[in-house]
Amino acid sequence: MSLEVKVPSPGESVSEVEIASWLVSDGDYVEKDQEIAEIDSDKATLALPAEEAGVITLKVDEGEAVEVGQVIALIDTDAAAPEGGGAAPKEEKEEAPKEEAKAEEKPAAKQETYASGSASPAAKKIINEKGLDASQITGTGRDGRITKEDAIKAEASMGTPGNAARESSTSRMSSLRRKLAKRLVSVKNETAMLTTFNEVDMKPIFDLRAEYKEDFKAKHGVGLGFMSFFTLAVTRALKEFPQVNSMIDGDNLVSFDYADISIAVSGPKGLMVPVVRNAETMSFAGVEKEIKRLATRVRDGQITVDEMTGGTFTITNGGVFGSMLSTPIINPPQSAILGMHNIVERPVAIDGAVTIRPIMYVALSYDHRIIDGRESVGFLVAVKEALENPTELLMNNDPKKALGL
Repeated sequence: MSLEVKVPSPGESVSEVEIASWLVSDGDYVEKDQEIAEIDSDKATLALPAEEAGVITLKVDEGEAVEVGQVIALIDTDAAAPEGGGAAPKEEKEEAPKEEAKAEEKPAAKQETYASGSASPAAKKIINEKGLDASQITGTGRDGRITKEDAIKAEASMGTPGNAARESSTSRMSSLRRKLAKRLVSVKNETAMLTTFNEVDMKPIFDLRAEYKEDFKAKHGVGLGFMSFFTLAVTRALKEFPQVNSMIDGDNLVSFDYADISIAVSGPKGLMVPVVRNAETMSFAGVEKEIKRLATRVRDGQITVDEMTGGTFTITNGGVFGSMLSTPIINPPQSAILGMHNIVERPVAIDGAVTIRPIMYVALSYDHRIIDGRESVGFLVAVKEALENPTELLMNNDPKKALGL
């Protein structure tokens, strides 16, 4: 019996995908549920498992665009599983002596000395240190020997190009990466994007984490990170400045009374933005657990399209890669995105005295078509205030209760 392998639908509105890579070769015997291909859509990369065991025949090439429902392979379910490990190991063993024979047959390199016309010791030192090609240097010494002066002149005239290989390769971008590229360009071209900046003294959060992180971990099974503080600070600020929690739909302005926060997560296929739904109703533990769940699904390649759509505001943390400051690009159709950065100890003036504090620069990129300067600056200041006074503004002066301890 020949079983057709068809392209599954990665999500609503997706009609075409790309065969990112075949994980098996034509004629291989595949087991049931074995992953046979990776499929790229403009929203996600999905693994395609075999529905039955058998010998597979591939019908399309890697990198080819195919329609949802199209037959891309056949599996002969009547074919018997192969016995043993095949002949590959034997071939490898037979090849080894051939390689040895080739090595033995290869003539030894001609051993040149100073007396036979090679570079002098001083010249050879310069040639090796500067990566020069001795064959391109004309020797002026006896019998054409390369002198120290020849090597110095060659360095001056030829420069010091390295001997490293200068190769390049070309590969087709994945469907997801191509779609992302188009979206990023469209954001720059179709929105009036501006960025406002501020700085946050992270010491209050440092102090809270130092005091409660062990108990929090023991109680909830997840760490007390920075993302829960930032997420709750953002949801608080969105209530105060609802214009930031809006988006344009044609000639209409759509505003939301809930906060679905997209959290940028780096995965094997690039940056993904899973959504924490109704973050405004969550506790610190709830936010940390949901972010960990979504991040795990991204890194395992299990995240779905539905889990990455519908956010109303995005938080991205370039600080994990060492970024000091950046201007994050809006995640359409949203109207604003908050960029976090690395935390660096800096001298700051507090109550007339200079002291060292852990400081993070934050950036808010926003669509100036619907968010004015007052709202954007006010929103970022509200986030800063909540982060610098979390006990009062995020925990109602009761950290233990807020942290579920």
